[in-house]
Amino acid sequence: MLVRFRLTRSAWNLLTLAAIHICSLGVAAASAQEFQPANMAIKNAKIWTGTNVAGRGGAATDRLEPTAVAIAGARIVAVGSDEEIERHVVAGTRVIDAEGRRVIPGITDAHTHIIGGGFQLDRLNLRDAKSRDEFVRMIGEAAGEKKNGEWLLGGRWSVESWDKPEPPRAAWLDPATGDTPVFLTRMDGHQALVNTAALKLAGIDASGPADPVGGEIERDPKTKEPTGILKESAMDLVSRHAPPVTREQQYAALLRAMKHANSLGITSVHDMSAWDDFLTFHQAANERALTVRITAYATSDRWSDDVQRVVAAAKLFNHPVLTIAGFKGYMDGSLGSRTAYMRKPYADATPEMPYPRGQLSAFADSYSTFLSHVVAADAAELQLAVHAIGDEGNHLLLNAFEEAARRNGSTGPKGPYKRRHRIEHAQHLIPSDIPRFARLGVTASMQPFHKADDGRYAEKAIGRERLKGSYAFRQLVDAGALLIFGSDWPVVTLDPFTGIDSAVNARTLAGEVWLPEHSLTVEEALYAYTVAPAKAIHREHELGTIEPGKFADIVMLNTDPLTIPREKLAEVKPAITIMSGIIVFDARP
Repeated sequence: MLVRFRLTRSAWNLLTLAAIHICSLGVAAASAQEFQPANMAIKNAKIWTGTNVAGRGGAATDRLEPTAVAIAGARIVAVGSDEEIERHVVAGTRVIDAEGRRVIPGITDAHTHIIGGGFQLDRLNLRDAKSRDEFVRMIGEAAGEKKNGEWLLGGRWSVESWDKPEPPRAAWLDPATGDTPVFLTRMDGHQALVNTAALKLAGIDASGPADPVGGEIERDPKTKEPTGILKESAMDLVSRHAPPVTREQQYAALLRAMKHANSLGITSVHDMSAWDDFLTFHQAANERALTVRITAYATSDRWSDDVQRVVAAAKLFNHPVLTIAGFKGYMDGSLGSRTAYMRKPYADATPEMPYPRGQLSAFADSYSTFLSHVVAADAAELQLAVHAIGDEGNHLLLNAFEEAARRNGSTGPKGPYKRRHRIEHAQHLIPSDIPRFARLGVTASMQPFHKADDGRYAEKAIGRERLKGSYAFRQLVDAGALLIFGSDWPVVTLDPFTGIDSAVNARTLAGEVWLPEHSLTVEEALYAYTVAPAKAIHREHELGTIEPGKFADIVMLNTDPLTIPREKLAEVKPAITIMSGIIVFDARP
């Protein structure tokens, strides 16, 4: 989840009234003919095409590993040996010597908030604060640089790695921040720490207001004074008072974000977008500035009302680098904030906790109303990407997807439902629900680096028994589910190889090994970052693998993740990133 200060939602009307045409990037699909001259070729490489991962959607082959690839315009025209590719090299072909490096398909981050990530690159980041003293010092220094009336924004804080973990309070910040309003989200985005100046602007004090539906104003049990922690929808009570960002600021944030993504080998993202993000995406596409493919899901809690708006957007943005797939919504909160919706109370729930099982979101609070939204969106052939972390939240969501497909008849020819709806996070599952993902054709969209975070406190939160369905990468894959990986950036780092390291090595941020029996192989993790995300968005025919006819989204790595010691996986970096046949990042000397 991401909380960001954004333009007014009504700005969306500018798009629906304008009927704007998105210019192409000037790259046409290459025909799958036997010979075509290349404008770029990579030779002397070790190419992992993504097509022969046994048991993961590809058939194993006896063919030798390819060493070269030829690109014409935006598409791959040939893959094979150096000798086979040489025939595509003509005068003017740019030939890149890989010097034996590993080459893989372009990486997809299947869950981002890309503009929010671009903003966070320029905001206070408390992720690495190691103690209360350092935490307060960093906030005070940042507040001291603000002009009168400016807000201090950012956060991404977490206290679990401190020597003495304790929940932060407004009282910590007030002496260091004074009249500067402070709004700092926890690393998961499901709660925020604010100071007294921000609480006053929102009119929050000991007398009220009451908790909004799906949220909590944390209060001292005795005095009823707010502590400065706001959870879920209660965050909006303060964030709405912050100055809105401008279109220019959004655009600059997108450019920063894409540059950062390309430097990490990312050529595509599935973005959980605010309505106004579409305006910025459109501007970048129109100016041929998109260096990352964006598949967007419109964050909305009014699916039934917004169906036609999203359908219109999907037609408008039907473009190789910018598409609108459907809706994003929320079932519940997060484990760290104890707002993920569980079947049983949290193991560490206290008598004064108002929501010992966590909370359904305001959107999902009435299940019958939520189901009506799911049915309406499914009937419109829109794809749904719904946040669910708690085991009961996931169970209810699977039920809703199943019922919507039954009512609408939206099943595929072989049984699984053809929409490929998604559950975002799917972190804690009832074991009997795991086979349902494959049976219902529901994609498990997970973020492996979150496991490194949660492993420090999950057993304390939910107990050992419920861990059997936590971060069940192995169990989902073995059950035949489509598993895709992302980051939830800026919640955690965008670096996909930290995610691969977590999925394979099962190390927590505290350095301990946690639930190694749920781990994947390196190839399976790569598959979840490349091949599988293309399938999730119905674009496997043109993305996700290195094959003739597909878009030339390719990454050359500085070292080989398939052969290096597993403990070094997080150190892998791109040497070159190519998107649509264009080099968008080059770290070589």
